[in-house]
Order: sequence, then C-alpha cells, then structure tokens
Amino acid sequence: MSRPVTDGGREMIATKHPLDPMIRAERLPNIWCPGCGIGIVLAAYVNALTKSTKPHEKNVCISGIGCTGRIAGYLNLDTYHTTHGRAIPFATGMAVAKPDLEVFVIAGDGDISTIGGNHLIHAARRNVDINVIMVNNFNYGMTGGQHGATTPLNARTHTSPYGNVESPFNVPYLVSAAGASFVARWTALHVIQVTKAIKRMMEIKGFAFLEVLSPCPPTYGEYNGYPAALDMMKHFRERSVVDNGADLSTVSVATGADDRIVVGNFVDRKRPSYDELLTELQARTGKKSGALTEA
Repeated sequence: MSRPVTDGGREMIATKHPLDPMIRAERLPNIWCPGCGIGIVLAAYVNALTKSTKPHEKNVCISGIGCTGRIAGYLNLDTYHTTHGRAIPFATGMAVAKPDLEVFVIAGDGDISTIGGNHLIHAARRNVDINVIMVNNFNYGMTGGQHGATTPLNARTHTSPYGNVESPFNVPYLVSAAGASFVARWTALHVIQVTKAIKRMMEIKGFAFLEVLSPCPPTYGEYNGYPAALDMMKHFRERSVVDNGADLSTVSVATGADDRIVVGNFVDRKRPSYDELLTELQARTGKKSGALTEA
C-alpha cells in the first residue's frame, strides 16, 4: 500500500514497506479476525529475523493447522505447512538433517500442546535445536472455539458452555521440567519483549520455547467477557506481572478479572543440544547417527 513519507521536507510516496522482502505482501490483507494477536506475532518474528545475522536463506518456518498455522503462507521464506500436531517432529527431522538451518515452529496452543503435546515434551527432553512459538488463545479458534489443553478452568467455550472442568496445562512449567534450554512467556501486548525473546531464541543452541498469549475476540473472547478487539489487550495490560525469576509452578494462566498473568523470560540455561550429542557420539564411535540408528 502506498503511503506518504517525507524526504528533506518533500512529500514522497513509499511503495514498499521495509519488511516487504520478508513477507508475501501480495497475499495481504490477511485472513485473521480483527483483534487477533497472530499478526502481531508474525510482525515480531519478521522483525527479529531482520535483526539477526542469520542469512535469509537459512531461516525456515514450519506451522501446523489452525489460525496460527496460516503464518507460514505470509512469509517470504522456506516454509512448510504440516499436519495437525506434527509441526515439531517435522522440524526435528529438518534440524537434525540440516543443523545449519534456523528452524522455527509457529503454531497454536491446540496444535502444540493438545494434539501435539507428546511431540512437544520429547523435543524439549532431547533438547533439539529448534525454536517453538506457541500462540495461546485458549481455544481452537478456527474450528468454532472448542476447549483444549490450555483453556483455563471454568472458562466457557463452544464445547464447554457451562465452564471448563479440565485443569489446563501450565506449558512453561511443562517444557522447563522436560529440559528446554529457553522458556519464555509474553502477551501480544508485549511487542518489544516478544521480538527480543525471538531474537534470543535464535542464539540458543537447544530447544527454545516461547508462549505468546493472544486475544481471540470472536470465539474465546465472546464467551468470556472480552468481545471487543481491545478488551483482552486491556486485561493483559492491567494484569500482567513481569517476573523473569518466577517459580514456574505458579504461572498457570487464568483469565478472570482479578487474576494476574506472570510473564517473562523464565529459563535461559546451557545444556548439550541433541545435535551436539549426536556429533559427540559420531566422533566417539566413528559412525554417523543414521548408522547407529540402523544398528
């Protein structure tokens, strides 16, 4: 879209956005609902890539099914749109086969922690060198607003109209306990912090995980008192507490008016990555990891 800019006092028309080389601008406007936070995550990811020293052609983004899964289609990168819940194993194979790549998974909470929950904990356990961004809008937004593994207790959804009775996963606590090298949580309101966290993830050798809490006005928001685009953003602003050293057992999210939301970069530690362990094993045995697997 053209827009006026100034150059030495003269008004000019800009025909390109600075991020156009990273985004398939011809596919805009996007399909996301007004007030959705996924576009903010897309912008933060792209801005982080522009600040990275990693060559453009070495960045790969993998997504699954659902609203967040559509991110891959707007990126001017090598991207892969995989089956529901299977983005992480797909990324694991790519990272092990091509360790020079910077591999990101960007998917929703249903994709990552519900349908793909088993893959999540094992990738963290192995400390595979991939970066996982989980956009958590507390429900399956694309298919009507069903409850999932991150839906807060007592929250209403299309499939829990009288309140959710299932205790939700505390995902930062889960992946930290499984062995992730980096664990963070921010909201779609914390744009600068999200961008910085993504940039830090690219510097980590090992499994890096970022949860971004996001509004979903037409499904989760409508059912739970946040129907307008800015309602949940206001809730994030009023209730978020930054605590980088938080006890992760206490950071499970509820979304009532009086509940606090703990955000921060919670875990940043060094432990051998899966790729480093395979390289060490190969040096010790003289066999490639594939030969060891066959044996």
